[in-house]
Amino acid sequence: MAAKFLIPVLFGILALAGCSEPGGKAEKAAEPAAFHIPVAYHKLDNGLRVVLSEDHSVPTVTVGVYYRIGFRIEPRDRTGFAHLFEHMMFQGSPHMPKGAFDKFIEGNGGINNGSTRFDFTNYFEVMPSNQLEPLLWVEADRMQGVDLSAESLKNQQGVVQNEVKVNVLNRPYGGFPWLDMPQYANQNWYNSHNFYGDLEDIANAKVEDVKAFFDTYYAPNNAVLVIAGDFDPKQAVGWARKYFGPIAAAKLPPPADLTEPEQTAEKRAEKEDPFAPRPAMAFAYHMPPRGTAEYYAMGLLDYILLQGSDSRLSRKLVNDDGITANVFGGVNMLGNMFDYDGPMLWTAALIHDSAFTPDVIMDAVNTVIDGVRNKPVDQAEIDRAKRKMKSTFYNAVGSSTRFGLVNLLAAFALFDDDPGRINRIEGDLEAVTPALLRETAKRWLRPENRTVLVLEPKMAR
Repeated sequence: MAAKFLIPVLFGILALAGCSEPGGKAEKAAEPAAFHIPVAYHKLDNGLRVVLSEDHSVPTVTVGVYYRIGFRIEPRDRTGFAHLFEHMMFQGSPHMPKGAFDKFIEGNGGINNGSTRFDFTNYFEVMPSNQLEPLLWVEADRMQGVDLSAESLKNQQGVVQNEVKVNVLNRPYGGFPWLDMPQYANQNWYNSHNFYGDLEDIANAKVEDVKAFFDTYYAPNNAVLVIAGDFDPKQAVGWARKYFGPIAAAKLPPPADLTEPEQTAEKRAEKEDPFAPRPAMAFAYHMPPRGTAEYYAMGLLDYILLQGSDSRLSRKLVNDDGITANVFGGVNMLGNMFDYDGPMLWTAALIHDSAFTPDVIMDAVNTVIDGVRNKPVDQAEIDRAKRKMKSTFYNAVGSSTRFGLVNLLAAFALFDDDPGRINRIEGDLEAVTPALLRETAKRWLRPENRTVLVLEPKMAR
């Protein structure tokens, strides 16, 4: 399952207009309030992290339960297992047989879904606020146990295998470039295996494997519970302790070593696609470590180079040279630049006419990339990128579902033990200077740090 939303802008900073009385002086307009998300952070005795963000603007609550197990940190010889288990979590729990969970959510006007990402698997619900207590009860119920019978496993193996076929194997550009590029750009198995899963590995999963996976990773000390919306914080944390507190912690395995060796020479790779009508190309650079000053600079370079029709790559490849109708990509193509923990790629991709060779395209790309490496970006362009990046951020945390907010709070709790970090994002972006931007481009956007993937169409004649 995957969650997709239309995200309207509901979050803004309001300035009150001045007013005056007859014969009086006009009052000075109030300064805009500083951006701030309310965050309360608790930890239960069993290790569960609980993040609360109170907001009474809409009478709904969004609950997210995030487990620190995702595509790249799944066990060896079980490719696709993290994704398979995402499906297993909807097969019924001790007190909610299969179908009852969805019936409860939808019967009360709510929505729910789940997804598997690089470093976590998440489950969330949006419900009327008066349903918070039973919602926490049902989420705790499936943390305690799910239906791991042979029948349920066989059913979901078929569902996942068909999903792989539909989304990747039997469609043009399936998995390009989000699934393909990490396999060519990275060396560490955890960062470079087939995240969606080989069909053979999925088919070979046994009930005892599924039970061991659940007992290992689906534990309170490997999870975070986020509650955002219209609720009373004291009451909510009391319910969290009541329903999640009795669940026993697990003995967690050592964290996977995600260390990626430094790339010292450009990589070139080719892949055939039997369904693609036209060739495609992607190129990716290894990112600076998450949370560093250079990491924020790369986030702004992403907006300067790639995001939007006014980006430098779009102007060059679309408007000037007519190579493609669209160039797309970004930092972390399975989420955003904040919700991962480990090595990451900045990736750009395009589908193009066969009249343009890979060398011609990369010459055009190099012209753009060299422009930010060899010459300072002026402050006006940096400021524009900052505004665009902030706008995206505001849209996410202010969505009607509050899912973007829950997602960031969960990531900062899981990976940084600091959900309040959400309130420092703006400051970290503002700290990026033209000098830092250029230094980051020179170091991280060098050809030796790049992988180029060429997709060749091989349609049956």
